[in-house]
Amino acid sequence: TDTRTHVHSMTRVGIFTGVGFDDFITAFETAAPRYDPVPMQRIVESGGTWEDVRAKVAENAPNELMVYAKVDAVPLLSVAGHGVAAVEYLLGNHVIAETMFRHDPRALLYAPLRVLVYSDPDRNAVFSMDQPSAAFGSLGIADVTEVGSSLDRKVANLLREIGVDPGEAFGA
Repeated sequence: TDTRTHVHSMTRVGIFTGVGFDDFITAFETAAPRYDPVPMQRIVESGGTWEDVRAKVAENAPNELMVYAKVDAVPLLSVAGHGVAAVEYLLGNHVIAETMFRHDPRALLYAPLRVLVYSDPDRNAVFSMDQPSAAFGSLGIADVTEVGSSLDRKVANLLREIGVDPGEAFGA
């Protein structure tokens, strides 16, 4: 077997939005709609092309990103007495992921992106994630790193779309 260990660092982004938690969640889920696998399955079953996939993704992701999964931690952790609201998301775009996967399948370790939105003491949303450029840059492939940097910009633009200034958090 071929076993390799690679130590790398991540840059965690935390943006205090100043937006109420529930309002932020609603805006986030509107700006990054839920991925619907049914149209993709139809494309696969009908012998469609990658161009068909691109078109369907563009139609479903108005801000270039979609939510693949949502985990609401409140029901899971409030029983233990925690009052912090927290929702995890898998956020991405498989057309973008393919541009990295073609160079190295390990890109899927970081795609889709993992996002955590949690409440601060004032019940405002805090947006937190590992910076995409750092995660994908750890693979050491220039083309993959560039896509990671473009994802930094896409996430920053998504936040701007919902009225949150990301500042310099993503270098964008």
